[in-house]
Amino acid sequence: MQHHLDKRKRSRKIITVVFAVTFVITAGIFVASVILTDMYNKRVHQSTSTGEELFTTMDNQDADLSVRVEPRSNTWPKLIDYYNEGFTTENYLAYTYDFYIRNNTKDEISNYTFKFTFDSEVYLMSAWNGSLEIHQLSDCGEYVATVPDLREFDKSLYDFDTYNTSNGESIIRMKKGDYLIYYPSTSENSKEMPVEPYEGIVPGIIMYVQMGQDINGSELEIDYTFHRLLWSEPLFWASVICIGVWLIAMLIFCITEAQYKKYKNIHEHDLNMISESIETFTGFIDAKDPYTNGHSKRVAQYTKLIAEEMGFEGEELDRIYYIALLHDCGKIGVPDNILGKPGRLTDEEFEIIKSHTTRGSEILSHFKSLTDVDEGARYHHERYDGRGYPEGKKGEDIPLIARMIGVADSYDAMNSNRVYRKKLSKEDIINEIEKNKGTQFDPKIADVFLKLIKNGTV
Repeated sequence: MQHHLDKRKRSRKIITVVFAVTFVITAGIFVASVILTDMYNKRVHQSTSTGEELFTTMDNQDADLSVRVEPRSNTWPKLIDYYNEGFTTENYLAYTYDFYIRNNTKDEISNYTFKFTFDSEVYLMSAWNGSLEIHQLSDCGEYVATVPDLREFDKSLYDFDTYNTSNGESIIRMKKGDYLIYYPSTSENSKEMPVEPYEGIVPGIIMYVQMGQDINGSELEIDYTFHRLLWSEPLFWASVICIGVWLIAMLIFCITEAQYKKYKNIHEHDLNMISESIETFTGFIDAKDPYTNGHSKRVAQYTKLIAEEMGFEGEELDRIYYIALLHDCGKIGVPDNILGKPGRLTDEEFEIIKSHTTRGSEILSHFKSLTDVDEGARYHHERYDGRGYPEGKKGEDIPLIARMIGVADSYDAMNSNRVYRKKLSKEDIINEIEKNKGTQFDPKIADVFLKLIKNGTV
């Protein structure tokens, strides 16, 4: 039982370490998912497009963010004579350019801006929802200003290069290389940010383009960031699965431990009951002879010490102890007058005494739960030289447990007062054991026991 408990204790330590390590790993995976999500949300993505890639009617579903520009067909002409060349007919057309921005991912686009660089001269008339940061280049440098709402443009507030139309309208002139940066609206009425998963928004800008020309060579560069929810990160679900498995394993472990504890308590109770029953039974045997009272328990203790010194441990030690404790159970059938006779025994009486070995073996033959329990009772009076009883076994033919009990039994007999003599001194006992090594006793076991006597263990 003790060996089993020690093994169980070692297993519990290993399991505890495994639980601790897997918990740390799981926590690490979770922290990694948080860090990766945060890094992903802080990362600025960038996309640049121009030409047919930009001016198209089809969204690019393969990109995480698709951007395209499409002019509407409803146009109206305008006469623009910026250089006073004497134009008399309309030479520019107004187009509403829709900027289709679509989120093709399961993550929300938290922010975006786009830069639109012109490849030819145009005039900005109007825009809605977002604000425009306009960059005009000149020989003197660059003029930059932000117009919150181009629909309400007041040229007196800015130093832009503008043109006044015949109806008094002021439009902003953008040359080749000039560009604007669009900042989306966040107002409730025209909310262009954030862009929900698989949704899109359409900012619009009205501009005049010279007849017979287009702006398809212009370039759009968009910067955007995502807001990924933690549970959208694959590692997060890996950590959830890991913690789920961990919790289930912990629950199973706790249930198993509770059941084992219950089993252990029942087992220990049963063992105590068996031990007490055996000791009570051996107490009846020892009580038949007041001179040998406690003999069975002492022999069991000495035998266990021998076995422990020889390397036995755990449940095997317990088994050896109980077998030794029952070695004299056959004396229950020996008459008291023979057991306690102070004088020399007759041959007939000695045969009755010797019969306690076979009687004990027969009694214990029904004790199936203790392996080889009958061997201790039957063979503990065999001698190493083959002159013992009841079968005259010799040397290593005698079961090991019986050879151990034989040494322990003889020592207790010599170390106890009997009706026919006083107990022997320590020196005399040592001499007797030394003298009978190889004849009465197994020499190896005798040497083990002598060591225990000399070092004070016995």
